[in-house]
Amino acid sequence: MRQYIFKMPDLGEGTVDAEIVAWHAKPGDQVSEDQLIVEVMTDKAAVEVPAPVSGKVVSVTGAPGEKVAVGAPLIVFELNDAAKPADGSTAAAPPAPPAPSAAQPAASLASGTRQGRVMASPANRRRAREAGVDLRTVAGSGPGGRIVRGDLEAAIAPAAGLKTAAGPAAGPETTEIKVIGLRRLIAERMSEAKRNIPHFAYVEEVDVTELESLRQHLNLGEQKGGGSLSYLPLVVMALIRALESFPQCNVLYDAARGVLVRHRAVHVGIATQTPDGLKVPVVRNAQSLGVWEIAAEIRRLAERARTNKATREELVGSTITVTSLGKLGGIASTPIINAPEVAIIGLNKAVERPVVHQGAVVVRRIMNLSSSFDHRFVDGYDAAAMIQVLKDLLEHPATIFIPTVKS
Repeated sequence: MRQYIFKMPDLGEGTVDAEIVAWHAKPGDQVSEDQLIVEVMTDKAAVEVPAPVSGKVVSVTGAPGEKVAVGAPLIVFELNDAAKPADGSTAAAPPAPPAPSAAQPAASLASGTRQGRVMASPANRRRAREAGVDLRTVAGSGPGGRIVRGDLEAAIAPAAGLKTAAGPAAGPETTEIKVIGLRRLIAERMSEAKRNIPHFAYVEEVDVTELESLRQHLNLGEQKGGGSLSYLPLVVMALIRALESFPQCNVLYDAARGVLVRHRAVHVGIATQTPDGLKVPVVRNAQSLGVWEIAAEIRRLAERARTNKATREELVGSTITVTSLGKLGGIASTPIINAPEVAIIGLNKAVERPVVHQGAVVVRRIMNLSSSFDHRFVDGYDAAAMIQVLKDLLEHPATIFIPTVKS
């Protein structure tokens, strides 16, 4: 029998290492070529790595949360006689399999685990990782053996309560959750953005009564492909118009070179909540799209992000970000800038309330815009002026669609 040492592949764009998120193969498993063996994450994207050969897993390197350098041994296979690795094999003494740890529970090394890829939703995969449950040990009751929420809860229940708070007296039950993968990346980026960027926050009240009327009217003529307009694509359209007068907000800061890179095109990041955490898919060249095209692209990208199908190219390259909490939007918020951008626009909840309008107290639909700017490069006056232009466009939505007359 020959051994084949598979090394951490180069995942592109200067990547020097990758974090192990979850193993889908363990020592002793028989795997087939192209079968998913491990999920890893770089600073740019999550990647599912398939087996390059068919054979028996001898050893793996790294527990979830640990980083493995590009080019370092990742997994060692004992090849089947017929297996012929495409890029050659390396004979070597097999490293000792890693002992079970908190990140790799002993249950995952049990002999009763099933082979092949486990069918489960991204949300259930994340919950299993957090609870330290190997999905290969869980019997799925869904179609084709898919693991549903009830299956996972039944597997988690026996392990509940094993960790308790230490102290002079017995404390409440606690659970330790290792910060790995996308959640670690989010934590690092948010901390870096808040630490390095002097945020300037600006909140403005917007009367969106007319915008709501327009939205409902447009939705009466349902477009091919399904889906109705929310406020988000209309706000993106208005933002594009506002940026024509404030190009200093459609900028990326290259800290390494000390250069502001101003963009003509508007690549709008759409903050999207997913089962694995916050992702920001990008509507590219939004300035060249119509409102229905923007709406369709937002829906497409959000679905791909939530199902973990978004490519790296779909998750990078935004020049300004829009974030919305929808019905959970609250009165105001202080969004954190998506570095290296210099501005982020936040939508809060739209509600009907009594206001003074044209000298009378009437019920109008009101929504706040909560925005943050990098005060190093966007002056407070310019930030406020841009939001005022955006407010005017949203309060008179017909003007969003009137072409700018260039002198």
